[in-house]
Amino acid sequence: METAAVTQWMFVAECPIPNDVAELMVPGEQPVAAYKTFRDSAVFTTKRLIVRDAQGMTGRKVEVYSLPYSAITMWSSENAGTFDLDGELELWTRAGRIKIRVGKKIDVRRLDMLIAHSVLGVEH
Repeated sequence: METAAVTQWMFVAECPIPNDVAELMVPGEQPVAAYKTFRDSAVFTTKRLIVRDAQGMTGRKVEVYSLPYSAITMWSSENAGTFDLDGELELWTRAGRIKIRVGKKIDVRRLDMLIAHSVLGVEH
C-alpha cells in the first residue's frame, strides 16, 4: 500500500540564490543552489533544504519549510520521459515522504547529486 506524500512541491527552474536567504541560515551554513517554485523558492544549503512558500493574495505571508539532510533516510529520482512533462524527486524522511515535481528545464540528476553529497556528507 502506497502512502500519500506528507507534502509536495514543484521546482520550475534553477534560479539565482535569493539575497535574503542568509537571514535563515546558521553560522557556517552556505547556500549551494536555488530553484524557483510556483510562488517562491527552494534553496539547497550545506546543511538542509529550505523551501519558502508565499501565501495569500499578496504573498506577504511566507511559510518556511526546513528539511535537515540528516532527516532523509532514502531518496529516488526520475527524469522526465518523452511524454512526461515533469521529472520527480522523492525524499523519505523521519516525518514521512516528500514529493518534488521537477520541471523539464531542470537537470534532475544534478538535484540527485545535491541530495547525495549532502546526505552522504561529501563536499559539494
